[in-house]
Amino acid sequence: MELKTIKVECENQIATVFLSRPHRRNAWTGRMHTEYRHVLTELDQDKDVRVIVVTGDPEGKAFCAGADTAALEGHSEKGRYDSGTTDDIARPGYGVREEFDATFAYHFGLTKPVIAAINGAAAGIGVVLAAFADLRFAVKGAKFTTAHGRFNFPAEFGLSWVLPRIIGLTYANDLLLSSRVFLAEEAMEMGFLNKCLEPDALMPTVYEYAQMLTQSAPGSLRETKWQIYSDQHRSAGASVEEAERLLEAMAQHPDYKEGIKAWMEKRPANWVGGDGS
Repeated sequence: MELKTIKVECENQIATVFLSRPHRRNAWTGRMHTEYRHVLTELDQDKDVRVIVVTGDPEGKAFCAGADTAALEGHSEKGRYDSGTTDDIARPGYGVREEFDATFAYHFGLTKPVIAAINGAAAGIGVVLAAFADLRFAVKGAKFTTAHGRFNFPAEFGLSWVLPRIIGLTYANDLLLSSRVFLAEEAMEMGFLNKCLEPDALMPTVYEYAQMLTQSAPGSLRETKWQIYSDQHRSAGASVEEAERLLEAMAQHPDYKEGIKAWMEKRPANWVGGDGS
């Protein structure tokens, strides 16, 4: 697929996905969503990629300013919502668990950690993207808003599910019912962010953290990620039983022996990867 609204860079097992419509502050469109899902599918299947970073094209001076206003005007003229995507859109993360097989929830089915590097304003779908990432780093002063209230929209794409699980019901109700603007510093206090940083420290910090994640076994990252989100849908007992099943299965994978050997020899592990569950 020819990429027009997404850019990708890969280095040191870390893929950086840039939302790239700088002339529109990286605003979201159906074309961008189509390209985004295509890129995620490819990166998730790429054995040389261990961590995915999502950020905004710096020239756009925003992470993602939400849905493009032209698209919003189009919805109004048509008298209905139009996603701008087609039925043959890529399905990254699908097939792991039924609850993940939906727009943006597909992030939970990916095999690799996703880090949102929020380098500027995040509105509407920009907040959705950040919320469905596994980790969130933002620049100080970045503006956030769920935005939907001003357009007579519902809470978008599962925000009513995911936000209470990240920041708790009290904060989530505030942000979802008011659609007010809040800054990265407040988002940090709420627990939405892992770190709030000076602009020149954002990407170095994100890449340093991503590099740390590459030291973990690929199978461990994959299964732990799936455990975290699957456990939102099952009991404590079922979580323990699944952990025990995985422990027995993954102890038979070559990466378990390699992990022990590397630990004893005080060296980085040479992971094989692959499905060890």
